[in-house]
Formats: sequence, C-alpha cells, structure tokens
Amino acid sequence: MNWQDKGYLLSLNKYNENSSIAEFFTENNGKVIGVIFGSTSKKIKSYLLIGNKFHLNSKRREDGRLSYLKVEIDEIKTPVYLENKKKLFCIIYCMNLIKILTVENESNMEIYSLLGKLFKIIDLDNWLVEFLYLELNILKSIGYDINFKDYVVNKNINGQTKYVVDSNQKIIPNFLIDKKNIPENIKDIYSGYSIVGDFLDKTIIKPNNKRFPSSRNDFINLLK
Repeated sequence: MNWQDKGYLLSLNKYNENSSIAEFFTENNGKVIGVIFGSTSKKIKSYLLIGNKFHLNSKRREDGRLSYLKVEIDEIKTPVYLENKKKLFCIIYCMNLIKILTVENESNMEIYSLLGKLFKIIDLDNWLVEFLYLELNILKSIGYDINFKDYVVNKNINGQTKYVVDSNQKIIPNFLIDKKNIPENIKDIYSGYSIVGDFLDKTIIKPNNKRFPSSRNDFINLLK
C-alpha cells in the first residue's frame, strides 16, 4: 500500500553505498521503516538529521521487503540546537525512546503530538523539568502511567516536608508529586531524572527484554 504522511526522523542507518534505512514516527501511520535512496547525496544528507520533520511518500516494493521512502523536509528542527549539547542530546534521546517503545504501523496521535511539543518546551527557561514531564507522558501514552503520590508518605526532614517512599525510604522530589512545586536546584532535577529512569528500566525496559537507551545516560550525564 502506498501512502503519504508527515513524520519525525527517529533513526538513520546506512543500507548500502547510496541508500539508508530510516525510521520515522508519523502522524497517521505511527512508526514506519523504509529505504531512502540517494540519502548519501549532499542535497539530502544535509537535512537527514534525527528529529527533523519530513513529508513522506511510501511506495511498497513488489518483493514485499522494506518500502521505498521519498522524503522532503517539512520543518528543520534539530540543527537549531547543534550548539547546545544538552538540548541536542535531549532530542536524540527522545527520538530513541520512541523508536524503542513503539511498534511498526500502529498510529498514536498522542506520541506524535508530544514530539511536536518537545520542540516548544526545550525553548523554555525550565525546559529540563518540562521535558521530564513530557517523558512521563510518553510512557503514559504507551500504557505505563505512574502517580508517584500513591507510593509516598509525608515526612518532616530538617524542617521541610519531603515525600518518601515508605518501602525503601527513597526521597521523591516535590515537583514530581505536585507540579506547582519548583525544583530548588539542579540536584533536585537530576534526582527526578534518576527516579524516572529507574521506573523506565524496571517497569518497562527489563520486563520487555529491551536494552536501556544509552542515549538517556548520555543526556543525563550532561546534567551532573
């Protein structure tokens, strides 16, 4: 079946001398995989960057193998952040996460909308916190919702109210319980990312026999 759609580039791998295998997350078809011929040419190569948004034309091959994809740039996204390592790695991780957690040809408008939202929130002053909320929403959109408030008790620690997991006494940053709370420092934000990463690993990655995305570690290491 041939189709046209719009989508964000999730991954790109060399197929042969003149072509690549690409994965996109599209508006109407979900995650799709296909071959892009001429992807090594200067004209196309310059904008085939993970995170950019494209017009896609898919043509089914007669042998039933990977479809051919003809691509045209729709919105240049990633190059804007090439000089900002934290934001660039954030984009790469987000695309990698969706590549790992989604299946082919299954539409999910919520994920598609969240990808569009990504490029709005990373321009905010508090983008690190907003991206963590977005990450949780991505997990929720594939069926893995968590309400941290269900697992904590209030404790007074050094005159401050803290949310503590009763089973292991781990402190959950206040902003993960109530969005009205503002993280006091980067240490609190890093702690939030650590807790969400632990949830991702133990609840989703390992039970589904997937490999934890190293791109997340690359991104988080920049926050230290």
